[in-house]
Amino acid sequence: MSQIYLNLNSLQFGIKSNYKSIIIDPRSNLYNLTYPLSLINNSKLIINKTFNLNSIAQNEQINASLSRFNKFKKILLTSNSIIDLNNLKKLSWNGIPMEFRSISWQLLLNYLPSNNDRRASTLKRKRKEYLDSINQLFNNSNDGPIKDQTTWHQISIDVPRTNPHLKLYSYPIIQKSLERILYLWAVRHPASGYVQGINDLSTPFFQVFLSNYLNLDNNKNSLDNFDPSNVNQDILNAVEADTFWCLTKLLDSIQDNYIHAQPGIIRQVNELKDLIYRIDIELANHLEKEGIEFLQFSFRWMNCLLMRELSIDNIIRMWDTYLTEGINGFSEFHIYVCAAFLVKWSDELKQMEFQDIMIFLQNPPTTNWTEEDVGVLLSEAYVWQSLYKNASAHLKSHS
Repeated sequence: MSQIYLNLNSLQFGIKSNYKSIIIDPRSNLYNLTYPLSLINNSKLIINKTFNLNSIAQNEQINASLSRFNKFKKILLTSNSIIDLNNLKKLSWNGIPMEFRSISWQLLLNYLPSNNDRRASTLKRKRKEYLDSINQLFNNSNDGPIKDQTTWHQISIDVPRTNPHLKLYSYPIIQKSLERILYLWAVRHPASGYVQGINDLSTPFFQVFLSNYLNLDNNKNSLDNFDPSNVNQDILNAVEADTFWCLTKLLDSIQDNYIHAQPGIIRQVNELKDLIYRIDIELANHLEKEGIEFLQFSFRWMNCLLMRELSIDNIIRMWDTYLTEGINGFSEFHIYVCAAFLVKWSDELKQMEFQDIMIFLQNPPTTNWTEEDVGVLLSEAYVWQSLYKNASAHLKSHS
């Protein structure tokens, strides 16, 4: 491997200088990309702000990362008029480099058109529609909406509690954005209205889309060091609108989770139970013997998509895969992920009694999990799905 040096003097933490062009067309963010930051996350390699990639022993890993990086770049910067979504899905299943994640998520959700000629006009139209709706609802005021104070009150209580361990969500300007997103969604979906848990689901989108406008350094937590108080309003408007529309796309695919009696979640919990009886009957029998009802611990897994059990970075990696699974990623495939998650702790759980089981499942030991751990979980879920998706027997209630 020939010598490769990457100079990072130009990567000044903060807003990207070309943010205006990124707002117009997200592909503008990709043209000057040369190397993935994931390759230079070892601070021991820093020499006068220069990274000598040859000092990394694992050349195969470097070559693989560079290859994936270049494949994403080739797909997204195609000279054809249409981006190949099938190839993007296949490549994204095993994770999306953070440099390409924002535009990839928007394409995979069909928020951005794959037609390159329509992208800028679509973004402009959708963002204007969002801002016009917000101005109408709030009557150009930041003090609160002009109707449905009950919903607004609940949202204003939940938002400050959202991701309390992440500094980004403690800033009033970010909280106001989330409040507007959630309130407009509730108004547009009166059959369900706002339900606790939806606030959590907005944050991966917001975080990924905001990161697209920042020069993030090699520290994954660098977003926590960013003060958004003085962020350009055009950037905030774009991130807020994009988050709203992508959250809407996601929730449309799991709408039964939030209507009266939440039948979607009940169905998912029952399917998880039946699946465990097929995958690990000893664990299923032990939980039954201890009086554990699946609804007691897995309702939150379905309602918040494991966001209370995993870090935001790991959730974002998980969503890379979910988004490639189409409209069923957050409903059907998620059940298999939950099954793999539960079976992972089978040996420990079978040694526990009721109280210890409940405490364990409410706070599983995932603090030190990495993206590699999530990758293993997703691969196991894929195996279970391949084995049981078309087996009608596992869809019947256990008796």
